[in-house]
Amino acid sequence: MKKLRSETEKDIKKDPNDTTKKAWKTGGMYSLNLSQGSLSNWAAGGEKFSIAVNSLLSVYAFYKKDKHSWDNTFDFNLGYVKTTSLGSRKNDDRFDLLSKYGYAISPKMNAATLFNLRSQFFKGYTHTETTTTYSSNFMAPGYIVLSLGLDYKPIKELSIFFSPTTARFVIVKDTALSNKGLYGVKPGEKSNFEFGAFVSVNYMKEFNKTLSYKGRLDLFSNYKHNPQNVDLYMTNALNVKLSKILALTWSVDLIYDDDVRLFGPTQTSPGLQLKSLVGVGVLVKF
Repeated sequence: MKKLRSETEKDIKKDPNDTTKKAWKTGGMYSLNLSQGSLSNWAAGGEKFSIAVNSLLSVYAFYKKDKHSWDNTFDFNLGYVKTTSLGSRKNDDRFDLLSKYGYAISPKMNAATLFNLRSQFFKGYTHTETTTTYSSNFMAPGYIVLSLGLDYKPIKELSIFFSPTTARFVIVKDTALSNKGLYGVKPGEKSNFEFGAFVSVNYMKEFNKTLSYKGRLDLFSNYKHNPQNVDLYMTNALNVKLSKILALTWSVDLIYDDDVRLFGPTQTSPGLQLKSLVGVGVLVKF
């Protein structure tokens, strides 16, 4: 009997070799910075050079169990800019939701589906030396991507998603903007359906307790209209911790959309949009 009790107690002890990982991994960061910004051809509006208070909320929830994975990220960026010519005005407003489900077909390859929603919450304006023009608003434009493809993960920090079959919806729900036929919609219409090939490269890495980086590159080719003119969306964020809560941040965003024709001498041409922000402020990770 003593031997049987001893064997039973032995069986219910936790195996020291049990390294089972949690299915969910969650976290994020919030930063509030005093930033110096520069913009070039920025369709959402803003000044070429500015001093701004800029905030960024970035959260993630990653699920992995057996052959199933589900990656979710949400970024919300909002800033207030101060200029000598135009006073205080909203600037650098953007939210971005990305959700991707994968089923492993090999150790580093998933069959995957992807959903992405990207837009802004507040009105945006483009500025020249003499004029200010209303150019964007909530879901004007808004971009919705639905995609089916393959997701390659050579290392845990990097994923490369490719799809030859992607539906993209461009929404311009603001009547004043849709009547102008902006962002690729026909004048008076509120949306445009595009079908094409899509690539999304995501990289997120904490190099050490001080230095971290998060980057994303999206490429889309519209089969229905000028497929050779590939749309580009790229974000980069580098954080250097100076103390427990203070950090130096540098973000660089690049956008090219052949249907965003707000630039050039007559404001009817596409252009590469560039935004750079360098700031110092509070950085909290959770």
